[in-house]
Amino acid sequence: MVRGLTFALACLTAVYASPAHAAEKAKTSPACAAVSFRLLSGHLQEGDTPAGYYRSRFGSIEVLATVKGGQPTHYHMRIDRTEPPLLSGDIPKSVYACLKSKHIKTPPGPVHGCLGSRFRVAIDRSGDQKLYMLFALQGDDWKLCQVDLQLR
Repeated sequence: MVRGLTFALACLTAVYASPAHAAEKAKTSPACAAVSFRLLSGHLQEGDTPAGYYRSRFGSIEVLATVKGGQPTHYHMRIDRTEPPLLSGDIPKSVYACLKSKHIKTPPGPVHGCLGSRFRVAIDRSGDQKLYMLFALQGDDWKLCQVDLQLR
């Protein structure tokens, strides 16, 4: 009995520790993720100034500040080096579970002139679409600044 149990345990360990299983598990991206960025400070050059950059095997996210008069006036994001078009209307309710798991109050309020004390890009891949959402922290609330919707 002990020999059979030991053999079964060894087989399970071999399967789940195998490079093939690890590679299969590593290929899938998480259904929900979030990346945080800080705001720029000090006197800055005019135009679009990089505020933060994140790169993984699934893509890249760049948060940029539009600077006028040496101060940031607006933050926006680029996904895989392209400026996403603005999504009109509300975000789908199906992403609310992802936002709640990343401590973003739902429904998020829209903001004009994306400014805040911190920024967070939430990524939801739970449906047929991949949604990138840029939020600005204003007081205790995350405000929705920009949404990029990509079909897979």
